[in-house]
Amino acid sequence: MIKIIIVDDDCLVADALKIILEADSGIQVLASGKDGYEAVSLYRNYQPDLLLMDIRMEKLSGLEAAREILSQYPDARILLLTTFLDDEYIVQALRLGARGYLLKQDYASILPAIQAVCSGQTVFGGEIMAKIPALLNRESQFDYNARGITPKEQNIITCVAEGLSNREIAEKLFLSEGTVRNYLSAILEKLELRDRTQLAVFYYQHR
Repeated sequence: MIKIIIVDDDCLVADALKIILEADSGIQVLASGKDGYEAVSLYRNYQPDLLLMDIRMEKLSGLEAAREILSQYPDARILLLTTFLDDEYIVQALRLGARGYLLKQDYASILPAIQAVCSGQTVFGGEIMAKIPALLNRESQFDYNARGITPKEQNIITCVAEGLSNREIAEKLFLSEGTVRNYLSAILEKLELRDRTQLAVFYYQHR
């Protein structure tokens, strides 16, 4: 059972989300809130599997609430929802460590996104993923060597950022898929990242 808290300043949206999510027998909505302060309080009280939260809210925004929650609970799974495809919001969400950022209009993607986040993935809608490389590209070079990343591992990071699968990476670098998986596990550990999506974001952020 995935236990969720919903926070949105539009009660109609919050109620609609609750109905949609609880139609799935594997999801339980523990509580709802209407601003960032309630999000922080509800998270502290319930410590849910996932917090589904709007960004633009009065008193305390979703981004500010996410920052507060993640400072206390670094492993918190926070999935942000918004009606705005705002570049600055996307960058802030990524840097805060939010597990996902979706457009509210895309209701069909919300349930799969929740399931993906709870299985350890980071999820961003297609429109948002397309914007990430340009948003996070920086001129400064990251010293991979200082983090113990070998040249072979750097090649794998580049392949991941290009969207190649493990099989495609294996074929390109003349490795087995198992070896690629082992390399990826080592890379994620060295860079203290959770998954492939974060690794791709990290690549463009430090390019």
